[in-house]
Formats: sequence, C-alpha cells, structure tokens
Amino acid sequence: MNLAEYKGVYVFAQQVDNEVSGIALELIGKGKDLAKDLDTDVTAVLIGSDVKGLVDVLAEYGADKVIVVDDPELKEYRTEPYAHALSSVINEFKPDIMLVGATAIGRDLGPRVSARVHTGLTADCTQLDIGDFPMVAVPGKEQKHNQLLMTRPAFGGNTIATIACPDFRPQMATVRPGVMQKAERVPGAKAEVIEFNPGFTPDNKYVEILEVVKAVSDVADIMDAKILVSGGRGVGSPENFKLLEDLADALGGTVSCSRAVVDSGWKPRDLQVGQTGKTVRPQVYFAIGISGAIQHVAGMEESDIIVAINKDENAPIFDVADYGIVGDLNKIVPALTEQIKAAKANK
Repeated sequence: MNLAEYKGVYVFAQQVDNEVSGIALELIGKGKDLAKDLDTDVTAVLIGSDVKGLVDVLAEYGADKVIVVDDPELKEYRTEPYAHALSSVINEFKPDIMLVGATAIGRDLGPRVSARVHTGLTADCTQLDIGDFPMVAVPGKEQKHNQLLMTRPAFGGNTIATIACPDFRPQMATVRPGVMQKAERVPGAKAEVIEFNPGFTPDNKYVEILEVVKAVSDVADIMDAKILVSGGRGVGSPENFKLLEDLADALGGTVSCSRAVVDSGWKPRDLQVGQTGKTVRPQVYFAIGISGAIQHVAGMEESDIIVAINKDENAPIFDVADYGIVGDLNKIVPALTEQIKAAKANK
C-alpha cells in the first residue's frame, strides 16, 4: 500500500428519507478542522436514490467536494449495496481519512467497509486530532507525522485510549452524534460535484425490504434541548421524577436521565445521557441525584452551564459543575421550581 496516494478528508454523509442527518454535518465541521491541519479539502460521500438535491446543504456546511452515488438500489439503507458503494468510492478516490457517524447505520456500515478495504476502524471516538505517532518519540522506532489520532473511552470508560492507524489507509473512525459541532452555515456556498456509480448487481446478499414501519415517539430529542433537567438513581423512585418534570416545565426544558435510571426501568433509553446514551450540549444542564461517573460526564461535560444537586458533598459531579447545591433534592428542587415560577410571574 502506497500511503502517499491517499489524500483528503472524506465524510460519509448519511441521509435518511432524503434528509441529511445531523451527524453528517457535524463530521463535515470536524473534517474542516482536520483538513486545515493537513492542508487538504473535505469531501462528502452522498449515497442514496434521487439525492442530488442534498448537495447544496453539504456545501453550505463546509464540504469542498461531494461525491454522489445515486442508484435506485440505494433508496433505503441496506448493508450490501451501501457497503459496496462506500468501499468502491474509497478504492477509486483513495481518501487519507474516512469519517462515519456512529449511528445504527454507521455502526453497521463502518466495520464492513473497513474490512473490505483492509484498514483499521476506531469506533465511538470522542476526539480527533492530527499529530505524531508514536505521540512520544521512541528510540529505534520511526515517528510518523500528520497521523489521525483517534481518542475514545476504553474499559468501560475507566481509561482513555488514543489510537492511530499509521500503516494502512484510509484512517477510519466512527463518531457518535453530538460529540462534534457543525460549522457555521454559509448560505449559497457551492461544492464541486462528482458523480460516481460502481454498478449494482443484486445477489443473495441483497436483503429485500418488504415493509418499513416507522415508530412514532412522543419523547422529545434531548440532543436538541437548550435546558436539560437530568436525574440519576439518587432521585429515589420513578414517581419522584415528577419533581424534575415540574422544574423542567417551569424552565421550558426537557427531562433526561442517567444509565442507572434506564437500567432500573424508570425512563426510556431515548432520554439517557452518557457514554452509552446520547451526548448533549445544552445551555443549562441540571444534574440531580447523579453521582458523576465518568461514563455520564462524557455525555454532558460540554454543556454551557452545569448545576449539580446532590446530598453527597464528595460526589464527583461537583468536579465538573459550575454551580453546586449540597442537600436533599426533595426539598431543593420544589423550592427552586417555585422560585423560578415566581420570578417569571413578576416579569
């Protein structure tokens, strides 16, 4: 493998029902940062059927080029045709870096593509940087420059590992939604469009989709919330979440929770914040009855303001909180709710 042939930062631009997924725009934003360090450009790979109308959105969020693989066989996501499409793009255009969202689609697609193009894949990255590998020079071992350093939690979040792929290309990583930030949209921006179709021959590996049944959820997406009121095991019971719901209503916010709450069956997984849940960046995050395990903190530490309420003054959550209240949440939360309601009424 001639590594010098591989150039550029590529992003799998996931779309569902001809609508670009937010993770695609987040990865383009991060791709711009990486491309700047490497003095190269960002290419979005758009796969689907009748998706050419989405090119301008990708361009406005920072894509310099868009490779469009458009074919009726790609109307719905199916593993085999999508894996064939993306691996064919990689073999043809030879990207240095390939980023994929760690969504249900990306978690299925990424490993299969990496196996087909004979490279490594680092999953669920929380940070991506360009640097040297090994990071600290080792006598007798070549230190390679301009490598993608992929950082992810390991061993249940108890340690952080930085991984590189110095000997194979592309350097592939999956990133969970919400971890990276979109670039500022530039209305009217245009990208170079490259149409590419490797050809699709259905065989016994092509799954036939008989029916698509869409689940309708009345649960708000916590990733879009400006204010989150999050509860942990310390709330005590599912009934006690009524205190948090009242506070969220007073603030115009949304209730979320920790993994312990989901595991106890108190709240649905859609509301879980943390390493195994969702990564959120609200303007205000209330951590109520949450101890502050590293797995939870990984999903909310970039909130603008963090307010912690816990009866244990030594709880780790206070290490990341901007404001902390030590005491009984059963007394503090209702009092806080009443104060907020009174303040709003006096406006």
